[in-house]
Amino acid sequence: MQDYAPLIERAFSFTPSEQSYVVEKIEGEIPDFIRGTYYMNGPALFSRGSFRYNHWLDGDGMVCALHFDDDRVEFVSRFVRSAKHEAEKEAGRPLFRAFGTAFDPDRLKRGVMLESPVNVSVYPYAETLLAFGEQGLPIELDARTLETRGEFNFRGALNDISPFAAHPKMDRATGELFNFGIAFGANEPSLNVYRFDAGARLVFRKRFPLEYPCSVHDFGLSQNHAVFYLSPNLLDMQAFIRDGRSLLDSLHWEPERGSRLFIVSRETGNRVTELPIGSRHCLHFINCFEENGRLNVDVLELERPIYDQYRPVPDLFTEVCEGWPTRFVVDLKSYELISTSEVQYRLAPDFPAINPSLTTQPYDDFWMLGISATGKHGRKFFDQLVHVKWPGKCACDVYEVPTRHYLGSEPIFINNPAGSGAVICHIFDAENNASSFALFDAMHVDQGPIASLRLKEPVHLGFHASFKARTEESG
Repeated sequence: MQDYAPLIERAFSFTPSEQSYVVEKIEGEIPDFIRGTYYMNGPALFSRGSFRYNHWLDGDGMVCALHFDDDRVEFVSRFVRSAKHEAEKEAGRPLFRAFGTAFDPDRLKRGVMLESPVNVSVYPYAETLLAFGEQGLPIELDARTLETRGEFNFRGALNDISPFAAHPKMDRATGELFNFGIAFGANEPSLNVYRFDAGARLVFRKRFPLEYPCSVHDFGLSQNHAVFYLSPNLLDMQAFIRDGRSLLDSLHWEPERGSRLFIVSRETGNRVTELPIGSRHCLHFINCFEENGRLNVDVLELERPIYDQYRPVPDLFTEVCEGWPTRFVVDLKSYELISTSEVQYRLAPDFPAINPSLTTQPYDDFWMLGISATGKHGRKFFDQLVHVKWPGKCACDVYEVPTRHYLGSEPIFINNPAGSGAVICHIFDAENNASSFALFDAMHVDQGPIASLRLKEPVHLGFHASFKARTEESG
Protein backbone atom coordinates (compact mmCIF):
# COMPACT_ATOMS: atom_id res chain seq x y z
CA MET A 1 0.00 0.00 0.00
CA GLN A 2 1.36 3.39 -1.03
CA ASP A 3 2.00 5.92 1.74
CA TYR A 4 0.68 9.35 0.78
CA ALA A 5 1.09 10.69 4.32
CA PRO A 6 4.70 9.92 5.28
CA LEU A 7 5.45 10.38 8.99
CA ILE A 8 1.81 11.22 9.82
CA GLU A 9 2.17 8.75 12.72
CA ARG A 10 4.22 11.43 14.50
CA ALA A 11 1.07 13.54 14.86
CA PHE A 12 -0.51 10.79 16.97
CA SER A 13 2.58 9.52 18.81
CA PHE A 14 2.68 12.13 21.58
CA THR A 15 0.35 13.53 24.22
CA PRO A 16 0.41 17.34 24.08
CA SER A 17 1.31 19.07 27.31
CA GLU A 18 -0.69 21.90 28.80
CA GLN A 19 1.04 25.18 28.00
CA SER A 20 0.82 28.94 28.53
CA TYR A 21 3.47 31.22 27.00
CA VAL A 22 4.12 34.13 24.68
CA VAL A 23 4.83 33.03 21.10
CA GLU A 24 8.29 34.28 20.19
CA LYS A 25 8.97 32.67 16.82
CA ILE A 26 6.86 34.64 14.36
CA GLU A 27 7.74 34.82 10.68
CA GLY A 28 6.14 37.50 8.55
CA GLU A 29 3.79 40.22 9.78
CA ILE A 30 0.53 39.67 11.68
CA PRO A 31 -2.05 42.11 10.25
CA ASP A 32 -3.14 44.82 12.68
CA PHE A 33 -6.81 43.87 12.35
CA ILE A 34 -6.18 40.46 13.94
CA ARG A 35 -6.93 41.28 17.55
CA GLY A 36 -8.89 38.82 19.66
CA THR A 37 -8.74 35.10 20.36
CA TYR A 38 -8.58 32.04 18.12
CA TYR A 39 -9.84 28.79 19.68
CA MET A 40 -9.36 25.20 18.46
CA ASN A 41 -10.66 21.90 19.86
CA GLY A 42 -9.75 18.35 18.91
CA PRO A 43 -8.81 14.88 20.17
CA ALA A 44 -5.40 14.91 21.86
CA LEU A 45 -5.15 12.07 24.39
CA PHE A 46 -5.17 8.68 22.68
CA SER A 47 -3.78 6.46 25.42
CA ARG A 48 -4.25 5.53 29.07
CA GLY A 49 -1.49 3.37 30.46
CA SER A 50 -0.73 0.73 27.83
CA PHE A 51 -4.14 1.09 26.13
CA ARG A 52 -4.46 3.08 22.90
CA TYR A 53 -7.60 4.16 21.07
CA ASN A 54 -7.67 3.36 17.36
CA HIS A 55 -10.11 5.98 16.04
CA TRP A 56 -9.47 9.70 15.51
CA LEU A 57 -12.73 10.62 17.28
CA ASP A 58 -11.77 8.73 20.45
CA GLY A 59 -9.07 10.96 21.94
CA ASP A 60 -9.92 13.21 24.89
CA GLY A 61 -10.41 16.84 23.91
CA MET A 62 -7.84 19.58 24.29
CA VAL A 63 -8.60 23.24 23.53
CA CYS A 64 -5.89 25.59 22.28
CA ALA A 65 -6.08 29.38 22.20
CA LEU A 66 -4.07 32.11 20.54
CA HIS A 67 -4.68 35.46 22.24
CA PHE A 68 -3.76 38.19 19.73
CA ASP A 69 -3.03 41.28 21.85
CA ASP A 70 -1.60 44.61 20.73
CA ASP A 71 2.01 43.76 21.44
CA ARG A 72 2.16 39.98 21.67
CA VAL A 73 0.49 36.64 20.96
CA GLU A 74 -0.07 34.26 23.87
CA PHE A 75 -0.60 30.54 23.33
CA VAL A 76 -2.62 28.49 25.85
CA SER A 77 -3.62 24.81 25.78
CA ARG A 78 -5.65 22.82 28.31
CA PHE A 79 -7.37 19.45 28.39
CA VAL A 80 -11.13 19.63 28.82
CA ARG A 81 -11.84 18.17 32.26
CA SER A 82 -14.86 16.15 31.20
CA ALA A 83 -16.35 13.48 33.45
CA LYS A 84 -14.64 10.90 31.23
CA HIS A 85 -11.24 12.58 31.43
CA GLU A 86 -11.32 12.94 35.20
CA ALA A 87 -12.59 9.43 35.97
CA GLU A 88 -10.05 7.77 33.67
CA LYS A 89 -7.22 9.97 34.94
CA GLU A 90 -7.98 8.85 38.49
CA ALA A 91 -8.26 5.18 37.47
CA GLY A 92 -5.16 5.31 35.27
CA ARG A 93 -6.91 3.30 32.58
CA PRO A 94 -9.78 3.62 30.10
CA LEU A 95 -13.24 3.11 31.56
CA PHE A 96 -15.71 4.21 28.90
CA ARG A 97 -16.46 2.90 25.44
CA ALA A 98 -15.41 5.33 22.72
CA PHE A 99 -16.85 6.18 19.32
CA GLY A 100 -14.61 3.77 17.43
CA THR A 101 -13.17 1.59 20.19
CA ALA A 102 -14.91 -0.95 22.41
CA PHE A 103 -13.19 -3.11 25.02
CA ASP A 104 -14.08 -5.48 27.84
CA PRO A 105 -15.13 -4.26 30.30
CA ASP A 106 -16.25 -0.80 29.20
CA ARG A 107 -19.00 1.51 30.39
CA LEU A 108 -21.72 3.69 28.91
CA LYS A 109 -23.28 6.78 30.48
CA ARG A 110 -26.41 5.50 32.24
CA GLY A 111 -26.06 2.41 30.09
CA VAL A 112 -27.38 4.14 26.95
CA MET A 113 -24.83 6.60 25.50
CA LEU A 114 -21.15 7.42 25.24
CA GLU A 115 -19.42 9.45 27.92
CA SER A 116 -18.23 12.32 25.76
CA PRO A 117 -14.52 13.16 25.38
CA VAL A 118 -15.67 16.72 24.45
CA ASN A 119 -13.27 16.91 21.52
CA VAL A 120 -15.13 18.35 18.52
CA SER A 121 -15.68 22.12 18.70
CA VAL A 122 -15.40 25.26 20.82
CA TYR A 123 -17.49 28.46 20.59
CA PRO A 124 -17.91 31.70 22.54
CA TYR A 125 -21.52 32.14 23.71
CA ALA A 126 -23.42 34.13 26.34
CA GLU A 127 -20.29 35.77 27.80
CA THR A 128 -18.50 32.45 28.20
CA LEU A 129 -16.72 29.75 26.20
CA LEU A 130 -18.21 26.30 25.51
CA ALA A 131 -16.46 23.11 24.35
CA PHE A 132 -18.67 20.52 22.64
CA GLY A 133 -18.50 16.79 22.03
CA GLU A 134 -20.41 14.70 19.52
CA GLN A 135 -23.35 14.35 21.91
CA GLY A 136 -24.06 15.52 25.45
CA LEU A 137 -23.78 18.73 27.45
CA PRO A 138 -21.03 21.21 26.53
CA ILE A 139 -18.32 22.09 29.01
CA GLU A 140 -17.83 25.70 30.11
CA LEU A 141 -14.24 26.98 30.00
CA ASP A 142 -12.54 30.15 31.17
CA ALA A 143 -12.13 32.16 27.97
CA ARG A 144 -8.57 33.26 28.84
CA THR A 145 -6.99 30.39 30.77
CA LEU A 146 -9.15 27.57 29.31
CA GLU A 147 -9.62 26.10 32.78
CA THR A 148 -12.72 23.91 33.03
CA ARG A 149 -15.65 25.38 34.97
CA GLY A 150 -18.05 22.44 34.57
CA GLU A 151 -21.01 21.25 32.53
CA PHE A 152 -23.21 23.95 31.00
CA ASN A 153 -26.88 22.98 31.23
CA PHE A 154 -28.52 26.15 29.89
CA ARG A 155 -30.02 27.26 33.20
CA GLY A 156 -31.19 23.76 34.01
CA ALA A 157 -33.08 23.24 30.73
CA LEU A 158 -30.97 20.18 29.81
CA ASN A 159 -29.64 17.19 31.71
CA ASP A 160 -26.57 15.02 31.20
CA ILE A 161 -28.28 12.67 28.74
CA SER A 162 -30.11 15.31 26.67
CA PRO A 163 -29.19 14.73 23.01
CA PHE A 164 -27.10 17.75 22.06
CA ALA A 165 -24.79 17.94 19.04
CA ALA A 166 -21.37 19.53 18.52
CA HIS A 167 -22.44 22.10 15.89
CA PRO A 168 -24.58 24.83 17.45
CA LYS A 169 -25.39 27.82 15.27
CA MET A 170 -25.25 31.35 16.68
CA ASP A 171 -27.11 34.33 15.29
CA ARG A 172 -24.76 37.28 15.74
CA ALA A 173 -27.58 39.79 15.37
CA THR A 174 -29.71 38.37 18.20
CA GLY A 175 -27.16 36.41 20.24
CA GLU A 176 -29.38 33.33 20.00
CA LEU A 177 -28.05 29.77 19.85
CA PHE A 178 -29.77 26.97 17.92
CA ASN A 179 -28.83 23.31 18.10
CA PHE A 180 -30.19 19.79 17.71
CA GLY A 181 -29.69 16.27 18.94
CA ILE A 182 -30.73 12.80 17.77
CA ALA A 183 -32.41 10.51 20.30
CA PHE A 184 -31.51 7.02 19.09
CA GLY A 185 -34.42 5.14 20.61
CA ALA A 186 -34.74 1.66 19.14
CA ASN A 187 -38.48 2.07 18.65
CA GLU A 188 -38.99 5.84 18.54
CA PRO A 189 -35.93 7.70 17.25
CA SER A 190 -36.40 11.46 17.16
CA LEU A 191 -34.82 14.73 16.09
CA ASN A 192 -34.65 17.30 18.90
CA VAL A 193 -34.40 20.97 17.86
CA TYR A 194 -33.46 23.67 20.40
CA ARG A 195 -33.57 27.45 20.46
CA PHE A 196 -31.92 29.50 23.24
CA ASP A 197 -31.86 33.26 23.70
CA ALA A 198 -28.76 35.39 24.23
CA GLY A 199 -28.91 34.71 27.97
CA ALA A 200 -28.83 30.90 27.53
CA ARG A 201 -32.55 30.54 28.34
CA LEU A 202 -34.48 27.85 26.46
CA VAL A 203 -37.03 29.35 24.03
CA PHE A 204 -38.26 26.00 22.70
CA ARG A 205 -37.39 22.34 22.33
CA LYS A 206 -39.20 20.49 19.56
CA ARG A 207 -39.17 16.73 18.98
CA PHE A 208 -39.79 15.17 15.57
CA PRO A 209 -40.18 11.41 15.07
CA LEU A 210 -37.75 9.91 12.56
CA GLU A 211 -38.43 7.03 10.21
CA TYR A 212 -35.09 5.53 11.23
CA PRO A 213 -32.29 6.37 13.73
CA CYS A 214 -29.99 8.26 11.35
CA SER A 215 -26.67 9.72 12.39
CA VAL A 216 -26.54 13.51 11.90
CA HIS A 217 -23.48 15.60 12.72
CA ASP A 218 -24.33 19.14 11.57
CA PHE A 219 -27.22 21.32 10.37
CA GLY A 220 -27.83 24.69 8.73
CA LEU A 221 -29.53 27.91 9.80
CA SER A 222 -30.95 30.62 7.53
CA GLN A 223 -32.87 33.81 8.34
CA ASN A 224 -36.12 31.90 8.88
CA HIS A 225 -35.37 28.18 8.78
CA ALA A 226 -33.30 25.39 10.27
CA VAL A 227 -32.28 22.70 7.78
CA PHE A 228 -31.23 19.09 8.39
CA TYR A 229 -29.66 16.70 5.88
CA LEU A 230 -30.99 13.27 6.87
CA SER A 231 -29.08 10.43 5.25
CA PRO A 232 -29.52 6.71 5.94
CA ASN A 233 -26.47 6.06 8.10
CA LEU A 234 -28.39 4.09 10.72
CA LEU A 235 -27.46 3.29 14.29
CA ASP A 236 -28.34 -0.23 15.51
CA MET A 237 -29.00 0.40 19.20
CA GLN A 238 -29.22 -3.32 19.98
CA ALA A 239 -25.75 -3.90 18.57
CA PHE A 240 -24.45 -0.87 20.48
CA ILE A 241 -25.98 -1.69 23.88
CA ARG A 242 -26.65 -5.44 23.90
CA ASP A 243 -23.68 -6.62 21.85
CA GLY A 244 -21.17 -4.11 23.20
CA ARG A 245 -20.03 -2.82 19.81
CA SER A 246 -18.46 0.57 19.32
CA LEU A 247 -20.77 3.22 17.97
CA LEU A 248 -18.94 3.16 14.64
CA ASP A 249 -19.39 -0.61 14.32
CA SER A 250 -23.10 -0.19 15.10
CA LEU A 251 -23.67 2.14 12.13
CA HIS A 252 -24.93 0.82 8.79
CA TRP A 253 -25.06 2.70 5.48
CA GLU A 254 -28.28 1.92 3.59
CA PRO A 255 -28.31 4.28 0.57
CA GLU A 256 -31.33 2.59 -0.98
CA ARG A 257 -33.47 4.39 1.64
CA GLY A 258 -32.46 7.76 0.16
CA SER A 259 -31.49 11.09 1.74
CA ARG A 260 -33.66 14.15 2.31
CA LEU A 261 -33.74 17.72 3.55
CA PHE A 262 -35.86 18.25 6.66
CA ILE A 263 -36.79 21.93 7.12
CA VAL A 264 -38.34 23.55 10.19
CA SER A 265 -39.37 27.09 11.07
CA ARG A 266 -36.71 28.91 13.00
CA GLU A 267 -39.30 31.10 14.73
CA THR A 268 -41.68 28.38 15.94
CA GLY A 269 -39.70 25.18 15.56
CA ASN A 270 -42.55 23.63 13.58
CA ARG A 271 -41.98 21.30 10.62
CA VAL A 272 -42.16 23.05 7.24
CA THR A 273 -41.34 20.36 4.67
CA GLU A 274 -39.25 17.33 3.79
CA LEU A 275 -37.61 16.90 0.37
CA PRO A 276 -35.89 13.88 -1.25
CA ILE A 277 -32.38 14.76 -2.51
CA GLY A 278 -30.77 11.52 -3.71
CA SER A 279 -28.71 9.02 -1.76
CA ARG A 280 -25.54 10.77 -0.65
CA HIS A 281 -24.18 11.67 2.77
CA CYS A 282 -23.44 14.99 4.43
CA LEU A 283 -21.12 15.51 7.36
CA HIS A 284 -20.85 19.32 7.34
CA PHE A 285 -22.95 22.29 6.22
CA ILE A 286 -21.32 25.38 4.73
CA ASN A 287 -24.12 27.96 5.13
CA CYS A 288 -27.82 28.57 4.45
CA PHE A 289 -29.49 31.81 3.38
CA GLU A 290 -32.66 33.19 1.82
CA GLU A 291 -32.63 35.50 -1.18
CA ASN A 292 -35.19 36.42 -3.85
CA GLY A 293 -37.80 34.03 -2.47
CA ARG A 294 -35.43 31.09 -2.40
CA LEU A 295 -33.73 29.12 0.35
CA ASN A 296 -30.13 28.20 -0.51
CA VAL A 297 -28.76 25.17 1.35
CA ASP A 298 -24.99 24.77 0.95
CA VAL A 299 -23.33 21.56 2.14
CA LEU A 300 -20.35 19.30 1.56
CA GLU A 301 -21.74 16.10 0.09
CA LEU A 302 -19.94 12.76 0.19
CA GLU A 303 -20.47 9.57 -1.76
CA ARG A 304 -20.88 7.77 1.57
CA PRO A 305 -20.05 8.22 5.28
CA ILE A 306 -16.33 8.52 6.05
CA TYR A 307 -16.01 7.88 9.78
CA ASP A 308 -14.66 4.42 8.95
CA GLN A 309 -11.72 6.27 7.38
CA TYR A 310 -10.80 7.75 10.77
CA ARG A 311 -9.22 4.46 11.82
CA PRO A 312 -6.92 2.82 12.46
CA VAL A 313 -4.87 5.66 13.88
CA PRO A 314 -2.50 6.70 12.33
CA ASP A 315 -3.31 5.01 8.99
CA LEU A 316 -6.26 7.23 8.07
CA PHE A 317 -8.22 7.87 4.87
CA THR A 318 -6.79 4.85 3.01
CA GLU A 319 -9.93 4.54 0.86
CA VAL A 320 -11.52 7.95 1.38
CA CYS A 321 -14.34 8.68 -1.05
CA GLU A 322 -14.84 11.75 -3.17
CA GLY A 323 -16.95 14.67 -2.01
CA TRP A 324 -17.94 18.08 -3.33
CA PRO A 325 -19.68 21.31 -2.28
CA THR A 326 -23.36 21.24 -3.26
CA ARG A 327 -26.04 23.94 -3.32
CA PHE A 328 -29.71 23.00 -3.06
CA VAL A 329 -32.19 25.76 -3.93
CA VAL A 330 -35.72 25.55 -2.51
CA ASP A 331 -38.61 27.78 -3.59
CA LEU A 332 -40.05 29.43 -0.47
CA LYS A 333 -43.61 29.57 -1.82
CA SER A 334 -44.04 26.00 -3.01
CA TYR A 335 -41.24 24.52 -0.90
CA GLU A 336 -40.13 22.52 -3.92
CA LEU A 337 -36.50 21.76 -4.76
CA ILE A 338 -35.89 23.76 -7.93
CA SER A 339 -32.16 23.28 -8.57
CA THR A 340 -29.00 21.51 -7.45
CA SER A 341 -25.47 22.58 -8.39
CA GLU A 342 -21.99 21.38 -7.50
CA VAL A 343 -18.53 22.93 -7.22
CA GLN A 344 -15.97 21.02 -9.27
CA TYR A 345 -13.64 20.08 -6.46
CA ARG A 346 -13.85 16.42 -5.46
CA LEU A 347 -10.77 15.76 -3.30
CA ALA A 348 -12.59 14.72 -0.10
CA PRO A 349 -13.28 18.29 1.08
CA ASP A 350 -14.06 18.85 4.75
CA PHE A 351 -14.12 21.45 7.54
CA PRO A 352 -15.77 24.29 5.57
CA ALA A 353 -15.78 27.81 6.98
CA ILE A 354 -17.17 31.19 5.92
CA ASN A 355 -16.93 34.75 7.16
CA PRO A 356 -18.89 34.19 10.41
CA SER A 357 -20.56 37.59 10.12
CA LEU A 358 -22.32 36.21 7.01
CA THR A 359 -23.83 33.16 8.73
CA THR A 360 -27.49 32.94 7.60
CA GLN A 361 -26.76 35.68 5.00
CA PRO A 362 -25.91 35.72 1.28
CA TYR A 363 -22.18 35.15 0.70
CA ASP A 364 -19.75 34.19 -2.06
CA ASP A 365 -16.56 32.84 -0.47
CA PHE A 366 -15.74 29.88 1.72
CA TRP A 367 -12.66 27.89 2.72
CA MET A 368 -12.12 24.18 3.34
CA LEU A 369 -9.48 21.47 3.54
CA GLY A 370 -8.86 18.77 0.95
CA ILE A 371 -6.80 15.61 0.43
CA SER A 372 -4.73 15.72 -2.76
CA ALA A 373 -4.33 11.91 -3.01
CA THR A 374 -8.07 11.20 -2.94
CA GLY A 375 -8.82 8.21 -5.18
CA LYS A 376 -5.45 6.56 -4.55
CA HIS A 377 -5.07 3.52 -2.26
CA GLY A 378 -2.98 4.28 0.79
CA ARG A 379 -3.02 6.37 3.93
CA LYS A 380 -3.32 10.09 3.42
CA PHE A 381 -4.28 13.28 5.24
CA PHE A 382 -5.43 16.86 4.64
CA ASP A 383 -2.80 18.77 2.71
CA GLN A 384 -4.74 21.37 0.72
CA LEU A 385 -6.30 24.65 1.84
CA VAL A 386 -8.96 25.60 -0.69
CA HIS A 387 -10.70 28.93 -1.32
CA VAL A 388 -13.96 28.66 -3.25
CA LYS A 389 -16.21 31.30 -4.81
CA TRP A 390 -19.76 30.16 -5.48
CA PRO A 391 -20.53 32.23 -8.59
CA GLY A 392 -17.90 30.44 -10.65
CA LYS A 393 -18.61 27.02 -9.09
CA CYS A 394 -14.89 26.31 -8.91
CA ALA A 395 -12.05 26.19 -6.43
CA CYS A 396 -10.43 29.50 -7.38
CA ASP A 397 -7.19 29.07 -5.47
CA VAL A 398 -5.52 26.22 -3.62
CA TYR A 399 -2.52 26.08 -1.30
CA GLU A 400 -0.83 22.71 -0.88
CA VAL A 401 1.54 22.26 2.05
CA PRO A 402 5.05 20.87 1.45
CA THR A 403 5.67 17.12 1.64
CA ARG A 404 5.48 15.73 5.18
CA HIS A 405 3.38 18.69 6.32
CA TYR A 406 -0.33 18.36 7.16
CA LEU A 407 -3.25 20.68 7.86
CA GLY A 408 -5.20 20.35 11.06
CA SER A 409 -8.50 22.00 12.06
CA GLU A 410 -11.09 24.10 10.31
CA PRO A 411 -9.60 27.10 8.44
CA ILE A 412 -11.08 30.08 10.27
CA PHE A 413 -11.79 33.40 8.55
CA ILE A 414 -10.85 36.57 10.45
CA ASN A 415 -12.58 39.68 9.16
CA ASN A 416 -10.77 42.87 8.20
CA PRO A 417 -13.19 45.80 8.70
CA ALA A 418 -11.37 47.61 5.88
CA GLY A 419 -12.12 44.73 3.49
CA SER A 420 -11.16 41.11 2.80
CA GLY A 421 -9.56 39.29 5.75
CA ALA A 422 -7.28 36.44 6.75
CA VAL A 423 -7.58 32.70 7.26
CA ILE A 424 -5.80 30.85 10.07
CA CYS A 425 -4.99 27.14 10.04
CA HIS A 426 -2.77 24.73 11.99
CA ILE A 427 0.14 23.17 10.06
CA PHE A 428 1.88 20.10 11.48
CA ASP A 429 5.47 19.62 10.27
CA ALA A 430 6.02 15.85 10.58
CA GLU A 431 9.62 16.10 9.39
CA ASN A 432 10.57 18.21 12.41
CA ASN A 433 7.72 17.15 14.72
CA ALA A 434 6.62 20.77 15.06
CA SER A 435 3.44 22.84 14.90
CA SER A 436 2.70 26.34 13.67
CA PHE A 437 -0.40 28.41 13.06
CA ALA A 438 -0.30 29.98 9.62
CA LEU A 439 -2.12 33.12 8.50
CA PHE A 440 -3.14 33.49 4.85
CA ASP A 441 -4.57 36.32 2.78
CA ALA A 442 -8.12 34.99 2.57
CA MET A 443 -8.55 35.84 -1.12
CA HIS A 444 -5.14 34.49 -2.19
CA VAL A 445 -4.38 31.40 -0.14
CA ASP A 446 -2.41 29.94 -3.06
CA GLN A 447 0.33 32.50 -2.35
CA GLY A 448 1.13 30.78 0.94
CA PRO A 449 1.24 32.08 4.51
CA ILE A 450 1.68 35.80 5.15
CA ALA A 451 2.69 34.99 8.74
CA SER A 452 3.57 31.87 10.71
CA LEU A 453 3.50 31.42 14.49
CA ARG A 454 5.83 28.60 15.55
CA LEU A 455 4.90 26.84 18.79
CA LYS A 456 7.40 25.60 21.37
CA GLU A 457 5.95 22.08 21.22
CA PRO A 458 3.71 20.29 18.70
CA VAL A 459 -0.04 20.18 19.24
CA HIS A 460 -2.71 17.73 18.10
CA LEU A 461 -4.53 17.81 14.77
CA GLY A 462 -7.77 19.56 15.67
CA PHE A 463 -11.32 19.46 14.35
CA HIS A 464 -13.26 22.72 14.69
CA ALA A 465 -12.22 26.24 15.64
CA SER A 466 -13.59 29.76 16.09
CA PHE A 467 -12.42 33.35 16.49
CA LYS A 468 -13.70 36.07 18.81
CA ALA A 469 -12.61 39.55 17.79
CA ARG A 470 -11.47 41.96 20.50
CA THR A 471 -14.47 44.23 19.87
CA GLU A 472 -16.68 41.24 20.75
CA GLU A 473 -14.54 40.37 23.76
CA SER A 474 -14.89 43.86 25.16
CA GLY A 475 -18.64 43.71 24.97
